[in-house]
Amino acid sequence: MDETGFNAAAQKAFQRLMAAADALDPDVIDSDSTGDMVTLTAANGEKCIINTQRATRQLWVAGKGQGIHFSLAPDGRWMDDKGKGLELFAFVDDVVQAMRGAAPSL
Repeated sequence: MDETGFNAAAQKAFQRLMAAADALDPDVIDSDSTGDMVTLTAANGEKCIINTQRATRQLWVAGKGQGIHFSLAPDGRWMDDKGKGLELFAFVDDVVQAMRGAAPSL
């Protein structure tokens, strides 16, 4: 994938993440987007950070005590680069669920 394709795919992923985060109660999960990074912060201060790794054309997520790199698969899904079968939006959903202690709406 070239840089233009990566930028478009990453922007689309960030828009989807922010739209879902904006639907959450900001007193429970606050969201912030700055350029290449989305930060979700729980009321207790716990964070989930999603940012771009441009050199490798990946998205990186820090949450649940781990950092995972996601690459865009041929089917259009962002999948973890270790072959564990983790999908970006499902993983962020799990992180948010753990942060807020309830089923998220991501």
